[in-house]
Amino acid sequence: MSEFIAVAKVGDIPEGEGRAFPVNGQMVGLFLVDGEYLAINDFCPHMGASLSAGYVEDGAVSCPWHAWRFCLKDGSWLDNPKSKLKTDSYEVQIQGDEILVKVPDRPDLTAPESPAE
Repeated sequence: MSEFIAVAKVGDIPEGEGRAFPVNGQMVGLFLVDGEYLAINDFCPHMGASLSAGYVEDGAVSCPWHAWRFCLKDGSWLDNPKSKLKTDSYEVQIQGDEILVKVPDRPDLTAPESPAE
């Protein structure tokens, strides 16, 4: 069962920037935009660049390699709104001075299959 995990402290991320943190087996890009913390999968679905290293503007992040833009609220690909391509977005909570992120459990891809009968 997935749960909220503390990844940083309030104030660790400058306004308009992002940082990457490992959470539940994934790299998460955590951003501070207009005083709100937002979290998405840190890897660009195009070529795998770290989105937390990208340029943040108007609630979006631009991939630092090829400038693909993703919405920080829902992970949608802003360069082609009709596309189903998106990156995962995650819930964020603030408790005291801690920033917590909830990343759903991934299916265990390494579990052995049941033997055929």
